[in-house]
Amino acid sequence: MTLPVAIVGGLHSDARKEVVERLLHSVPGSVALHHDLAAAPTGTVLRVVRDASGELSRTKTPLANDCACCALREDLVPELLRLADSCTARLAVVELWDSVEPKAMAEVIAGHGRRAVELTSVITAVDPSLVLPCLANGDDLADVGLATAATDRRTVGDTWARQLEYAPVLALVESEDADDEDRALLSQLHPTARQVPAGSGELARLAFAGFDVETAAAAQHPACARLPQEAEASGVTTFVWRRRRPFHPERLFDALEDLSCAAARSRGRFWLADRPDTLLAWDAAGGALCVENTGPWLASLPDAAWDMVPPMRRAAAALDWHPEHGDCCQHLVFTSPGLDRDGLERLLDSCLLTDAEYAAGREAWRRLPAAFDSLLDPVS
Repeated sequence: MTLPVAIVGGLHSDARKEVVERLLHSVPGSVALHHDLAAAPTGTVLRVVRDASGELSRTKTPLANDCACCALREDLVPELLRLADSCTARLAVVELWDSVEPKAMAEVIAGHGRRAVELTSVITAVDPSLVLPCLANGDDLADVGLATAATDRRTVGDTWARQLEYAPVLALVESEDADDEDRALLSQLHPTARQVPAGSGELARLAFAGFDVETAAAAQHPACARLPQEAEASGVTTFVWRRRRPFHPERLFDALEDLSCAAARSRGRFWLADRPDTLLAWDAAGGALCVENTGPWLASLPDAAWDMVPPMRRAAAALDWHPEHGDCCQHLVFTSPGLDRDGLERLLDSCLLTDAEYAAGREAWRRLPAAFDSLLDPVS
């Protein structure tokens, strides 16, 4: 018999606990497993197992490699297999600790190689009134006591954004402080998510709906991400900016501070003239921006290499293929209350190559100032 597993995560701890409790009381025979990482600085992780009647066990496990998430990975699957072998649990609810991201844990569970356990859902618990405060928070996790390792350099805002955007199901708790702007922001940040009230009977059904980690990963990859579309409601705007001309590296670098602070959330892929073959990822929240080299554009690969590219990426490129540039493009999405759409568009357009610079060709582009070397090729 296979044990279904539903992951419930999110920075909104009260909302997360409410969702887990709802599942425990809605699904007879369900068990919740939670690794509390708050004690990680003392070298231990606390594992708590409970059901609708209360706590079943409380066990301390040693920290692995000074990394709380490493300890979680090593302990999670064996404990799930133990629950599966007991043949008493109908559903295992994995309640993630505050800053643990669901993607990593979903891939751990799905990749364990045993049919006794099956990941069937990933749910992020949401208090709508806290979506913007968390998203706009540029504090390092380490500064607010939420880092999972000494090397954890994430911020509150970017962690929350990934927790929110990865899950296909958002469970919303009731909040008197939430307004139409909060709800519009949530819908525009993740328009394809299924939003359900935490108290709804539908939540229990969605815990068994099924989940594919490869599809979920592809949906977040900059090359084929399901980025939001243009939208405007209740003072919240989503602006989609697409162009077929590369950025001038120096002008874009000079504009980074303004661009990263222009919206509560922005993400996508972009094209730099001095690195014309490289697909670059853009990920910003809370005023903190991360740019990353994610490999070559498909247009830069020889035909023989295409067979090694995942099908979802090939399909995404084919839908947006340009006869001259292939899949090379600018595709950035900005979502925020009070967004200055026109000013943002002017600033982005001013960072592109001019007609004369563009006409000079790729070899001339490569000789432009390498302004992004400090971000993309940092000296270790």
